[in-house]
Amino acid sequence: MINIAVLGYGTIGSGVVEVLKLNGDSICKRAGDRINVKYVLDIRDFPGNPIMEILVHDVNIILNDPDVKIVVEVMGGTEPAYTYVKEALLRGKSVVTSNKELVAKYGAELIDIAKERNTNFLFEASVGGGIPIIRPLNQSLTADEIVEITGILNGTTNYILTKMAEEGIDFETALKNAQSLGYAERDPSADVEGYDSCRKIAILSSLAYGMQVDYEDIYTEGISKITDTDIKYAKALGARIKLFATSIREDDDSVYAMVAPVMIRANHPLYSVNDVFNGIFVRGNVIGDVMFYGSGAGKLPTASAVVADVVDCAKHFNRNIWTIWSSKKLELTDINKVKHRFFVRVLKNENSIDSLRELFGDIEIAPEVVENEIAFITKEIAEKEMKDKKEKLSGFLGSIRVRF
Repeated sequence: MINIAVLGYGTIGSGVVEVLKLNGDSICKRAGDRINVKYVLDIRDFPGNPIMEILVHDVNIILNDPDVKIVVEVMGGTEPAYTYVKEALLRGKSVVTSNKELVAKYGAELIDIAKERNTNFLFEASVGGGIPIIRPLNQSLTADEIVEITGILNGTTNYILTKMAEEGIDFETALKNAQSLGYAERDPSADVEGYDSCRKIAILSSLAYGMQVDYEDIYTEGISKITDTDIKYAKALGARIKLFATSIREDDDSVYAMVAPVMIRANHPLYSVNDVFNGIFVRGNVIGDVMFYGSGAGKLPTASAVVADVVDCAKHFNRNIWTIWSSKKLELTDINKVKHRFFVRVLKNENSIDSLRELFGDIEIAPEVVENEIAFITKEIAEKEMKDKKEKLSGFLGSIRVRF
């Protein structure tokens, strides 16, 4: 019997316990032994719930028990999760987590401790919920040099943008719908301002390039400024707007990363990723293009990824699963130097098409959607150049990056 402890009995923690009960026999066959939840840690009590039989409030009960071989951290946040996880690793226990904040900030350090102790620190569920992406990057695609990772990594924002497009509603209405269905928190800023996606692309970039990518260095822009008018223009152009988290290696010494809304057409592989689903596009220099698609969040899909890591730990006792993620920091390319095409809206009575062409050069004029507006798509220009040109524009109404 393999004893584990679960830190946190919220949505994901209870899902882990449920998955282990539901699929216990098949998990036992894959792990080589039965996995037993010996303890669950939470500050709360759960009267009437059978979990009370194994519930503890003191983490030291778990840390001091040599029979606990694997610790599952699903508390969220960086503290006390970091303190608990680090101590568990130092005491020779393997750790599995779904905590993207923890992994993004301390991943390299915790991986190093696991290597030193010949244990494991696994975090498949920290990105993409139930979508397997960490393990493919770490194991299946090791023969490739990864040159691009682009993902729709947040189901809440994807749901909001999908509903705005399908139902013609504005951002605030779509957000309220997402909150009523439990897709968005009461304070939705982590999702709609792009912070959640930012941490996830930082994790994927660190794995892909083998060096620490600090999420604080990634340019991040959310969807809160996307309007229903922007969505109408996208439809007129045969396009959709998605929140992309992107990391691109332009050459051996140049990597840039950003999170921002992007307008794409049907020829882009992420065009059909809608509603609360996530999609991750990976390009390697040998394998070419690979897509990962599925439920990016939710109790059981995320718990499934957590339990898969638990099984991996159980199959590798006293043997570290090597992860290339150095604590050496990867300096990202200055985002101002990165080039994109831009969709731009301006007031017609303050601009003419001739004056816009004089400022931007060759532009593609969009179909008229709103009276007294001109909308157009620029040629590929640097971010800094776009900022400078915006300042010279009269009646500027907004811009969105374009990938078509």
